[in-house]
Amino acid sequence: MARAVGAALERREALVVEAGTGTGKTFAYLVPALLSGRHTIISTGTRTLQDQLFHRDLPTLSAALGRPVTVALLKGRANYLCRHRLDITRATPELALGETTGGKRALERIERWALTTRTGDVSELSGIPDGHPVWASVTSTRENCLGMQCAEYSRCHVVAARRAALGADIVVVNHHLLLADFALKQEGFADLLPGTEAVILDEAHQIPDVAAQFFGASFSGRQLQNFVRDTQAELKAQRIVATEPEAGLVRLEQLHAQLRRILPPGAGKIDWQVLGADAHEALGDIEHVLAAVRAGLAALGDSGGVQHCARRAAELGEECAQLRGLDLESGVRWIETSARSWSVEFTPFEVAERLRQWMEAAPSAWIFTSATLAIGDDFRHFLARIGANDAEALRIESPFDFERQALLYLPHPMSDPAAPGHTRDVIEAALPLIEAAGGRAFILFTSHRALSEGSVYLKQRVGDAAPFPILTQGEAPRELLLRQFRELGNAVLLGTGSFWEGVDVKGEALSIVAIDKLPFASPDDPLLKARLEGIRRRGGNPFVEHQLPQAVLALKQGVGRLIRDANDFGVVVICDPRLRTKSYGRTFIASLPPMPVTHERREAIQFLESHLYAQS
Repeated sequence: MARAVGAALERREALVVEAGTGTGKTFAYLVPALLSGRHTIISTGTRTLQDQLFHRDLPTLSAALGRPVTVALLKGRANYLCRHRLDITRATPELALGETTGGKRALERIERWALTTRTGDVSELSGIPDGHPVWASVTSTRENCLGMQCAEYSRCHVVAARRAALGADIVVVNHHLLLADFALKQEGFADLLPGTEAVILDEAHQIPDVAAQFFGASFSGRQLQNFVRDTQAELKAQRIVATEPEAGLVRLEQLHAQLRRILPPGAGKIDWQVLGADAHEALGDIEHVLAAVRAGLAALGDSGGVQHCARRAAELGEECAQLRGLDLESGVRWIETSARSWSVEFTPFEVAERLRQWMEAAPSAWIFTSATLAIGDDFRHFLARIGANDAEALRIESPFDFERQALLYLPHPMSDPAAPGHTRDVIEAALPLIEAAGGRAFILFTSHRALSEGSVYLKQRVGDAAPFPILTQGEAPRELLLRQFRELGNAVLLGTGSFWEGVDVKGEALSIVAIDKLPFASPDDPLLKARLEGIRRRGGNPFVEHQLPQAVLALKQGVGRLIRDANDFGVVVICDPRLRTKSYGRTFIASLPPMPVTHERREAIQFLESHLYAQS
């Protein structure tokens, strides 16, 4: 892999590499990048991997190779303290923090830290969780940043981070920042691309989905609430009394709450075509009130912060109007709801052409790598999604001995995935193995409904005196659940969504990965509808070109949670009879690591017991 990356860097070409677990792909692209001497941007899927590259991998390799380089870590705005926002929050804590538990204490800690931090990177300050509301009050967004009009511009941590990135040999970013900058041209990244000679994208399987977010459009209740809060704080901090704009801000809060009441309760996606007249009317009222607030704020004089709020009102009104009046020939529009808010979303049918233009606009080497990019040995699906059909592709198998370390158990008989009792059957199929292993299991579901049902049934099934701890997604933050799972050593964790990828548990703590069904995306999902419609419009086959390949890649991600080290072992349990009864089942099996397959429960239990006994 390192040789292939080195050749692509030298020739400034595109290269796609699927590197199986244990390959050492991070070092395989970092070594040639360091040796090439080229100005390189490395983009990752998570902030955790960003920090690992910056703080551990790059310094280690740079020292080992004797190639000193300057490296910059560049994150999104929300990761840096904003001095102006801190001043506003300090002046109006009741508006910024409300009744937030521990908000005052957290703010005092941030104020002390602000006096000594050199980078303003919020990850420096431990003890205040990432999701604590205080962070939203002391960091900036694209909407509320004053830019060069800010009195703190010369000391701005975001500006300093970007200035350091401009002068660095290697810049470490994440996919959201990379694509937000390309799509919006407002986050500073466009200043870096013209001088960049290589772009390396790790966890590249995420790129098409992240791109769809940024090449679309969005207008949300959260944006509206943040605007109201920020504007009220700005007016109060500057002791400005403005009756009409303040009344408009109150009206916006009311309209936000009114629209949430109109929409169905709970979280979900609502097709734009079935949206009622009252919801359309509420959105129209929001647009009109924003226009009135903008006019009122603009008449208040030269205060930089207030005038910036006026511009934000205008931008929000334009976004709302744009989404309400979109020509839907190029994409799909819907409303997404959460427990307390809502958003109007639009996504284009295809993003491949935009990605192709992006790569062609920056004549650099483009390296895409991940453990899950190919269907078997076929890269056509991924190459088509990123608009790089002619790129060279390379697949490198995992060095792990799956024939010895793993077993694939396909329970038989098994109920149809659509059957009402399927989730209970999944628990019944996995439970004998979990009992034999004394816990040590992930049970991965394809929906939150099945996750909830499975958790309730498992707890009922094992009773109050469960021989192993049961952890369920949603009961605690993801990272806390994973830490508990590792430390306990015999837990069973039930999860969906984010637990299918990016989870690394080595050793005996994880010896079983059970999957309820093949991970085909919900046919009602608006994003999926958009992609399938795009394929239909160009005469393609949506199932063959998108639904099947995406499900195969998702299954590979889920199965990939099991074997993370040369000494790991375990059983993968897939409770979906379609692997046997449908012709496409062979495509799924062929794309998984080369494990022995069994339909016999006893054989799976013996496999676990023999390996656990050997370890003890």
